[in-house]
Amino acid sequence: MTATLLAVALSLISAVAYATAAVAQERLAARTAAQGHGGGLRLLANSAWWAAVGLNAGGALLHVAALRYGTLTLVQPLGALTLVAAVPLGAHRAGRRVARREWQGTVLTLAGLAALLLTASGPAPDDALSLTEALLVAGATSTLLALLARPGGRPGLRHATASGLASGIASALTQTLTVSAGGPHLPLWQAGIVALLVAAFAAGGLLLAQTAYRGGLGAPLAVLTLANPVAAAVVGLSLLGEHLRGGAPGLGLTLGGALVAAWGVVLLSRASARQPGASTVVRGSASVPPPQEPAPPREPVPDPLPVETLPLALRTVPVPPPVLPRPADGPAHAHGGRGPRAA
Repeated sequence: MTATLLAVALSLISAVAYATAAVAQERLAARTAAQGHGGGLRLLANSAWWAAVGLNAGGALLHVAALRYGTLTLVQPLGALTLVAAVPLGAHRAGRRVARREWQGTVLTLAGLAALLLTASGPAPDDALSLTEALLVAGATSTLLALLARPGGRPGLRHATASGLASGIASALTQTLTVSAGGPHLPLWQAGIVALLVAAFAAGGLLLAQTAYRGGLGAPLAVLTLANPVAAAVVGLSLLGEHLRGGAPGLGLTLGGALVAAWGVVLLSRASARQPGASTVVRGSASVPPPQEPAPPREPVPDPLPVETLPLALRTVPVPPPVLPRPADGPAHAHGGRGPRAA
């Protein structure tokens, strides 16, 4: 199996793991919200929550392995496969059919990614960022994040863009670590610094995504999913010697495939926004479900009264009127006759 096929296979399995975890988290969040409790301590005792954590961890490890065998321009766009895999899984769990918009988004995303595979495939990466390059990338990215994350205005799309950039740079730095593990690219202490940068950008992407989803899911999800591979591709093409195959025609095919895949991602994101409680996980990024609003308190429903206590007007069985006692006959001499006096 070539390095490209291995990277694609690992990316596909990673996407399925992430999508399965997302669906499980969605159902768990809906169930705990309906029950009126969703605290962290209760989740620690829930086996479904631990299963979702394990799937997310497995997806992350598979993504790291894919970065060892595939270029950034190949692996990062495949993160959109998570949205594709979540479509049939979510529909099956919800007991519904896949919507037409979801089918359209799936087909467009797969077609666009197939075009990217033709031009972005190549040998396993063997180049890594130096510590100086990693620090320069981190500094430039931090400046952009500070500009995008500034308060004021409508921060949803800005924070989504910042989250995608942070997650894409975290993946680029992660690839440097995976390549350095098999060669003398970075001394151990320098690798430790890069690892700290990875943790910082991953955490920043997580927090930014959380705030981006406050204004809705559809548009921020699409922007985050698209900004992630763009940031990683910039690092790969400019600093790691990655290139697209096919010359000018290959570049045109890449741009066309990227546009088609982007439109598919937009359709899938809009479809996800229409599903109640939809959660999202974007591969290779700090993935979070959208914040779950607490369920509104239910008004207590009074218990039905027993039949014996219902008023007469509400009973279904008619009640005969009470029988009044007949007055006793008076003495005969009182009115000169034997019976009651005639009127």
